[in-house]
Amino acid sequence: MFPGGSPLYLRKPGLPRVRLPESYGGAEFLTVYYAALVGKPIEIGASKTIPRSIGALIVAYYQSADFKGLRPTTARVYRNILERFREEHHDRNAMTMKAADVRKVMAKRAATPDAANRLLGMISILMEQAIALGWRDDNPAFGIKRLKHHGTGFATWAEADIQTYRNFYPLGTRERLVLELAIGTAQRRGDLVRLGWRHVVKGAIAVKQNKTGAEVTIPIVPELRVALDLCPRDRLTFIAQADGRPLGAASLGNEFREWLRNAGLPEKLSLHGLRKAAARRLAEAACSVHEIQAITGHKTLSEIERYTKEAEKTKLAQSASGKVSAMFGEKKK
Repeated sequence: MFPGGSPLYLRKPGLPRVRLPESYGGAEFLTVYYAALVGKPIEIGASKTIPRSIGALIVAYYQSADFKGLRPTTARVYRNILERFREEHHDRNAMTMKAADVRKVMAKRAATPDAANRLLGMISILMEQAIALGWRDDNPAFGIKRLKHHGTGFATWAEADIQTYRNFYPLGTRERLVLELAIGTAQRRGDLVRLGWRHVVKGAIAVKQNKTGAEVTIPIVPELRVALDLCPRDRLTFIAQADGRPLGAASLGNEFREWLRNAGLPEKLSLHGLRKAAARRLAEAACSVHEIQAITGHKTLSEIERYTKEAEKTKLAQSASGKVSAMFGEKKK
């Protein structure tokens, strides 16, 4: 309770009000609080954590300097993964968890390898926390291979898709502005909604990325310049609601899916696919991996190298076909 004796509640839009335990900041309080935060409230008293259990370890991690030092968006992602894991394994002994147990957890999620691999990373972080607490001497997640992902992730937009969208949404519309910003800057959705005139410096857009903290400065290409010239200068962000207020990343994602349907484009396409298309374009223009990284802000080069290799394969195939046609094609009379 507050000093005055009033009970403490968590109110989150769209979810029922949840009463929180009186032991503010304690293990039970944090367990109830974080469960309610991800929309899965538990009753006070039912949240007692078993000493040195996975549930207790997760609470300890939430209280650690490592977790408190995360960016808010990253902390939110971590919480969502950990709370789902806590639901299944909150009473498991964190001291006796073995590599075979971690592999079983991974095997249950084989149908969604990306989610399984993210969970593996979180289990590893938890086990490192257990080592720091003196609960155990080893990390059972260490050395376990990540599951292979056989898909290609978000679909990359083809040039025909981009042109179809441009033909449907003319310059001056918010729909067109979003596309030009996405393809012209190669930034993630969470950064796109933050961009505004304050980020424009000497003909470029300078931004510190939310997810990675990378600082990128992106020259404004002609197509984007035309779209930006039509934007009001009295708004905080380029992408805004009808009344001028900034638009949230989740809202933009929802609206963009509707815009795609209206334009008759395939459902597999997405806003993130435009980021991949921007990287593809850079690769096809023979940009080096480091040149592409300077635009996209990727922390690792593995994803970028895939684009450059694909672009190189395409050029080699075209060259090979040209040589075959020159030697064996029908001779002109």
